[in-house]
Amino acid sequence: MIHPTAIVDSKAEIDANVTIGPYSIIRENVVIGAGTEIGPHVAVDPFTTIGPDCRIFQFASIGATPQAIKFEGEETHVHIGRGTVVREFVTINRGTGFGGGVTEVGEENFLMAYCHIAHDCKTGRQVILANNATLAGHITIDDYVTVGGLVAIHQFVRIGKYAYVGGKSAVVKDIPPYVIAAGDRATLHGLNKVGLKRRGMSEEAIAALKKTYRIMFRIGLTLNESIERVKAEVRMLPEVVEFIDFIQASTRGITR
Repeated sequence: MIHPTAIVDSKAEIDANVTIGPYSIIRENVVIGAGTEIGPHVAVDPFTTIGPDCRIFQFASIGATPQAIKFEGEETHVHIGRGTVVREFVTINRGTGFGGGVTEVGEENFLMAYCHIAHDCKTGRQVILANNATLAGHITIDDYVTVGGLVAIHQFVRIGKYAYVGGKSAVVKDIPPYVIAAGDRATLHGLNKVGLKRRGMSEEAIAALKKTYRIMFRIGLTLNESIERVKAEVRMLPEVVEFIDFIQASTRGITR
């Protein structure tokens, strides 16, 4: 199911149940899993692995060399997980030798038109990037995060699971899990309660996170003071522990 105008290198490993559209170019050392559909005019460069049941729309560029001055042509990779949708004009660059060597897009991601994922980024499961969301290098986005349109995220930022980043935001510091962030520069606007309920989080966990958020960000305590108060006043559910652990592990600083 390869269109006769497509160019597929003999060193590419293409499952028999893959569709490749007109004028697409699949280079050497590319692996494409069963059930994936590659649209027309798609470029897939070397050292790219695309999992099964993905859909890549027209004019996407997957696996091009990173836009990094220190990159010296070393072998690095792009991995795209099962069931991911890559819409028109999305660009995903390879990793770098100095940044871990792999750009990784998780399973069941939805990357809308014109998104950019730079070198050495990692996204978790069911991440949504709306149109024109742009990730600089070395960014980590955890599971079930939604990033709005026209969002720019600074290098080395981490976004915790279930967070929601509003459109047209500029994110320069880490965003904790379970929250809403928006603005230029992005600030926190409470819990992502609608998203948490949609994902089936219990009322008990949401209430505990709400109290944790208020102590951490609303009453003017230092970081250490707020953490000690949370431990004294809030039941240490797994979600609360994860919230605190994320903040304590941050090296870039937390969006407040």
